[in-house]
Amino acid sequence: MPQTLLNDQLWLKLKPILLDLNIYDKPNLRNIFTGILFRLKTGCQWRYLPECFGKPNTVFKAFRRWSKLDKFSKIFKMLIQDPDMEWLSIDATHIRAHQSSARSSSLESQAIAKSAGGNSTKIHLIVDAHGNPLDFIISDGVTHDVKVAPELIEKVYLNETKLLNADRGYISEKVSESLSHQGVHPNIPNKRNSLSGNTHMDWHIYKARHVVENMFATLKHFRGIATRYDKLKNSYISNVALACAYIWLKL
Repeated sequence: MPQTLLNDQLWLKLKPILLDLNIYDKPNLRNIFTGILFRLKTGCQWRYLPECFGKPNTVFKAFRRWSKLDKFSKIFKMLIQDPDMEWLSIDATHIRAHQSSARSSSLESQAIAKSAGGNSTKIHLIVDAHGNPLDFIISDGVTHDVKVAPELIEKVYLNETKLLNADRGYISEKVSESLSHQGVHPNIPNKRNSLSGNTHMDWHIYKARHVVENMFATLKHFRGIATRYDKLKNSYISNVALACAYIWLKL
C-alpha cells in the first residue's frame, strides 16, 4: 500500500502544490505525506505507523502543524480543476465518533454531539455534476442539514450553476430564496403532505442526485473518515480535506 498510495505520477503532480504552499522540501517530505495518507486510509494510531514513513512522532507533528495552518484545505482547493458546475448536489452523512475522540472537555466546540446512537459528527458535502467534491462543512451529529445548507452553498461560486439537487430534508424558504437570488433553480421536492405539488421538479436530473451518495461511499473507504478518531475538529477537517484532495489528485 505505501508504494501505491502516492506513486511517482501522483507525487509529481502534488509536489509543486506543496512548494507553492511554503511546505519545505525536505528529503523525507514524500515519506511524511505518504504516512499521513496511510494513517487516513487505515485509521491506525499514529504510534503504529510503519517505520518506512520515518518516526511516527515526526509524521504526527507535520500533520498537526499543517492542520493549524489549514494547508490540507488549501491543497484540496488547488487541486480542483475544471469542475462541471452546471448542476450541483448537496447532502450530509453521519459519522460515528470513536470513544477516543470524545474525551475533549467541550464536545460541542469539536463538532461532536451525543444522541441516542452515541457520539457523532456530520459531514455536509456539495459536489459537482460528476460527483466530485467542491466543499464541505463539519458539524455535530444532531444539527439539522437545512441549518448548514445556506453556509455550505455560499462557499461555492454559482455563476455557472443552473440547478441544485437536494432531498426533502432541505426544504426551506431561506435555502430557496438564497438559490433563487443567485439565479439557481432549487431542485428540491416538497414534502409528501405538501399541497404545493412538485411541478417545479426536474426529475430527470434529480435521479442523478446519487452522485453525492457515491462520493460519501468513496470517502468512507478512508477508515480515518468512516470513523472519527480525531479529538480536534480541525484535525478531522484536515483529514476530510485530504481525502477530497486525494480524489482530485487521482483524476
